[in-house]
This record gives sequence, structure tokens and C-alpha cells, in this order.
Amino acid sequence: MSLTAATRAETTKQFSTSVWWILAIVLVAYVGFTAAVLGLVLGGAASGSLPGDAPPLPEEGLSAALYSVATAVGYVFPLLIGTLVVTAEFRHKTLTPTFLATPQRGRVLVAKLAVGALLGILFGVVGIVASAGPAAAFLASFGLDTDFTSVETWAMFGRMLLAYVLWALIGVGIGALVRNQVGAIVGVLVFTQFVEPIGRAASGFVDGLASFTQYLPGAASDALVGASVFTMGIPEGSMTQLEWWQGGLVLLGYAVVLVVLGHVVSWRRDVS
Repeated sequence: MSLTAATRAETTKQFSTSVWWILAIVLVAYVGFTAAVLGLVLGGAASGSLPGDAPPLPEEGLSAALYSVATAVGYVFPLLIGTLVVTAEFRHKTLTPTFLATPQRGRVLVAKLAVGALLGILFGVVGIVASAGPAAAFLASFGLDTDFTSVETWAMFGRMLLAYVLWALIGVGIGALVRNQVGAIVGVLVFTQFVEPIGRAASGFVDGLASFTQYLPGAASDALVGASVFTMGIPEGSMTQLEWWQGGLVLLGYAVVLVVLGHVVSWRRDVS
């Protein structure tokens, strides 16, 4: 089977199940709710509409921070869908007929990477709309600039799409390396929701730690996007962060290493 045919088969396989659209719905709900709440609170703070005597929040960079919620908190969704693209076949024992139809296992993995990239783009569009929609609505209601006419805003949206694609490819690599679906998902959630956040939080208190945590995948993703609600309000000169292109290369490096390791260590092993 040619690579084109294998990719077509993988695309049909992934979109014939309900997993992708269920995750997309959860992505919309999670990112949309988070962006709406932050838009209400931060937009109110920037416009001076909140009760009390708290100083108003600077408007500069506010829209970018709110829109980037899609990647700052939503990156786990392309990571999960990329992981499921591979581990679902191990769990449901469908990889054997896949390899019988396409004996070139590397070709199957490349096809899965192509589908992962497609899903990353799809989830990226959904995530951007889910974050930018409610956030822009609250910014406009408070009389603040939505920055939709800014070239930099649209450039950031492009980098967010790239981040989603890279996260999906990282997920494919994890799925190829860790065959057990439950173990892969638990590992992804533990690392993204606990290990890395704790490490990045600790870097604010431990001298020199930020020089290492900036290379963590979540930190690299924030650097690629160029904005994050988690780094909002931190003076630019006091924050240790990669350039956007460096963050992209680090994320790409994670994807390449995991895919290569998965292919060498696990993908070529017997599946029955």
C-alpha cells in the first residue's frame, strides 16, 4: 500500500470514531469557559470596572494573553488525540490487520503522523475560536481593543496552530513509544497537569532553575506562541524564556525524539 493510500486509510479510521469530536467538544467547553472567566475578570480589571480600589491592569498584551488560553491550557487536547491515534490500535488489537495491509511499518507511522498533523490543525482552529470568541466579546464589552486588526495577533494565531500540530505529533510519538493506552494517557496528564506546572512554579523561587524549565515542552510552547496568561504581568526582562522560533524548535525536537524512539524501541516489536 502506498503512503497516500495508507494516509487515506488512517484518516478514514480516525474520523470514523467518536473520540475526536468528543475531545473537540470538551476542548471548546474547557477553553471557552476559561477564556470567558479570564476575559470577565481581567477585562474588568484593565478597564477599572471591578469593585474596590485595586489598580487597573495594563491593557497592553491583554488580548494576546487571553487568546493564548487555547494553547496555555488547551495544549493537552492535541497531545491526547495524537496519543490516542496510536494507542487505540494497540488497545483494540487493530494494528495487526493494519500491518498486514501495509507491511512497511514506517509507512504506517508516517501516515499516522500526517493524520496527527491534520487533527492538530483541526483542534487548533477549534481552540483558537473557543478562546478568542468569548475573550474578544468581554474585551469589547469593556471598551478594550480586541486587536483583531493587528498583524501580530494573526501571526500569533498562526504560531498557535503550529503549536497544536507539534503537540499532536508529540502525542503520536508517545503513543508509539508507550503501547499501553491507560499508561500513556495517565503519564501525559500527570506530566502536563502536575509535574511541569510544579517545576515551572518552582523556577520562580529557585535561582537558576528557570534556565532548565524553559526547555520543558509547555514552556517551549508558550515561547512559540509568544504569550501566555500564566506569564502575564511578569516584566519581560525578568523572565527567562526562549525566543518564539527556539520554542518551536524545542517542541519539534521533542516530537522527533519521541517518534524515533517509538519506532526503534516499540513500533517494530511483535504486536500479537
